[in-house]
Amino acid sequence: MTFSFARRIQHAPASFLGELFRVSADPSIISFAGGLPSSALIDAEGLSGAARDVFATDPRTALQYSTTDGYLPLREYIAARYRRRLGVPATAGEIQITNGSQQCLDLFAKIFLNAGDRVGMERPGYLGAIEAFSLYEPVFETVRLDSEGPDPGAFEKMLTETPVKFFYGIPNSQNPSGCTYSPGRRREIAGILEGTDTIFYEDDAFGELFFDGKARLPVKRLLPGQAVISGSFSKITAPGMRIGWMYAPQEILMAFNTAKQAADLHSNFLCQQILHRYLTTHDLDAHVQKIVAVYGRQCRLMCDLFDDLMPTLSRTTPEGGMFLTATLPAGLHAMKVFEEGIRQKVAVLPGMPFFVDGGGTGMIRLNFSNADEEKINEGMHRLAGVIKRLS
Repeated sequence: MTFSFARRIQHAPASFLGELFRVSADPSIISFAGGLPSSALIDAEGLSGAARDVFATDPRTALQYSTTDGYLPLREYIAARYRRRLGVPATAGEIQITNGSQQCLDLFAKIFLNAGDRVGMERPGYLGAIEAFSLYEPVFETVRLDSEGPDPGAFEKMLTETPVKFFYGIPNSQNPSGCTYSPGRRREIAGILEGTDTIFYEDDAFGELFFDGKARLPVKRLLPGQAVISGSFSKITAPGMRIGWMYAPQEILMAFNTAKQAADLHSNFLCQQILHRYLTTHDLDAHVQKIVAVYGRQCRLMCDLFDDLMPTLSRTTPEGGMFLTATLPAGLHAMKVFEEGIRQKVAVLPGMPFFVDGGGTGMIRLNFSNADEEKINEGMHRLAGVIKRLS
């Protein structure tokens, strides 16, 4: 028979994520293509102990249905961490637990976008957000990123000439570029947004991963009623637990909660309790410092090798996070580098999925968090060989 799929799925962009996970699962390939945190840095022993504690105290509650908004003590923990780290007056009532921050993208788009509505994004932008938003058939408006953030002139022009319902951005260690908005650019963007009807969606998946250990000013602190933040424990505890959250004004969370209840009733309640037990019996700050120290070394090694082995090419310089981007020699297509790289057992991510309006053929994204220093050294030599051969 012929299946009559909805228009939204027929027009959705082809996903590169499945290919990334396939490549990452092949042990013979050194993969810089995925977005995985380091498995070696997951505190499996600590999380196992927290799980045993939960099962030893009140397992039947943890294994039962729960409320859609999430485990209250965990939401209180998240709100308190916002107040302490960022000086943002968050409350538990403004926090909604989700299945990773990826679910935030889907549910936020679901409650705000009608087909044909406009949504703003960075150029290049996070491919997971592009895929999530595309299912609701919006019109994308993009603003070019430079080393300090979205171009302010283009940003203001977008809001004036083609107003968007919300602008999605990653101010901290942006995916894919690795760039971080400067303090001045954050204030410029907030000033342009103030008084408009456009919401700033601040994806803060990497905000804890700055190599210098210093927190950056969130845009939401400058626009408390006009900005939302999505966050995640995936990068600092364990991605397999799928625990993220949305921090937003309560009026938005009421609609968000309705959409989430229809989607899945609530996020994994057992994992919420285990995670909360872990967070309240372990030093998360010390654990994050350990992660940051390792990622910082790996990033510096990758950058140094890139400069030594491919001195004529340019790259971004991350202050934190898990990614950087690099340009390719003129005329060399990123897919050729991807395909030849797989044959030579090194994987990078072509730039095209990050551009909703075309582009990225001369760019690749590299992940430095999921390969140790030995693999980074070998993988960068393989990559340099691929680029030299194709050039």
